[in-house]
Amino acid sequence: MNNTKTNAIGLQKQDYKGSPTTLCAGCGHNSISSQIITASFELGIQPEQLVKISGIGCSSKSPAYFMNRSFAFNSVHGRMPSVVSGAILANRNLIAVGISGDGDSGSIGIGQFKHSMRRNVPMVYIVENNGVYGLTKGQFSVTADKGQNLKYYGHNDLPPLDLCMEAIIADCGFVARSFAGDAKQVRPLLKAALSYNGTALLDIISPCVTFNDSKESTKSYDWVKENKDPLHDITYIPLQDEITTDYDPGETTMVTLHDGSQILLKKLDESYDPTNKMDAITALYTANNEASLLTGLIYYNPNKNSLIESENLVKEPLSHLPEEELRPSADSLRQIVSDL
Repeated sequence: MNNTKTNAIGLQKQDYKGSPTTLCAGCGHNSISSQIITASFELGIQPEQLVKISGIGCSSKSPAYFMNRSFAFNSVHGRMPSVVSGAILANRNLIAVGISGDGDSGSIGIGQFKHSMRRNVPMVYIVENNGVYGLTKGQFSVTADKGQNLKYYGHNDLPPLDLCMEAIIADCGFVARSFAGDAKQVRPLLKAALSYNGTALLDIISPCVTFNDSKESTKSYDWVKENKDPLHDITYIPLQDEITTDYDPGETTMVTLHDGSQILLKKLDESYDPTNKMDAITALYTANNEASLLTGLIYYNPNKNSLIESENLVKEPLSHLPEEELRPSADSLRQIVSDL
């Protein structure tokens, strides 16, 4: 008798795994890959429907370590959002997971990062944030702490960039932050992000055990464990499950995603409303000033049109349409030219 557990589509967890990691032992990126595997397995995602796209950096090696049956593309440094946009416009049925880093998205790719947020490209945008350029031996990244000292690179005089703040200001409709070592929080956030109709940013603090794990760094294991400030406990309720819950008014907030699945937020601070943009910005600003790490679903807006909707794409994926349906006729082109 085979007791191996299978999911809703009959696959085993093994079907969602990737190649053995070549990252440093203890790297937070490996924990994130593990949670992507678990979340995708539990949601019953067809691996061939998911596409993995990354840029350049330690983080961008991660797609090799999960979902070995899925298509993947390792793009130019900072240009991952453009490649995702093209893939999704060509085939709207794909589930896109973009893996990036704090340098890939916050430095060379900041323009692409901001515009993908405002266009609401349907994708899970994961930033594996460690505050250093680990692949090039540990220089300060754009999210590094002001005043931090590194052995080989001296003193950092520049203030850090908060990618969650940047995403909210760019009108991203799903903004969350977590810690790679907190599987209980990362997994439901991933599930909710995979079910969101638009860009879902997950800024995940992922300590670099080689270059940036001193107790003074806000990206280290010790600092995060001592200073983490979760907004709420999170439970993800899939659409296929009967949705039931038992709670007192004022203690929880139920967020319904576009497909009918829900996130149950048990508030640790009952005054916080994740659907209020100004509350989200204020909460991030306050946490940064108080040197605490705000985690959880920081901002949520279910009412934004995705890029698919704003571009009025037909239901059939463009990549599936025959050439005669994609190519304008000679008469229509002549009419366009004459109108000009």
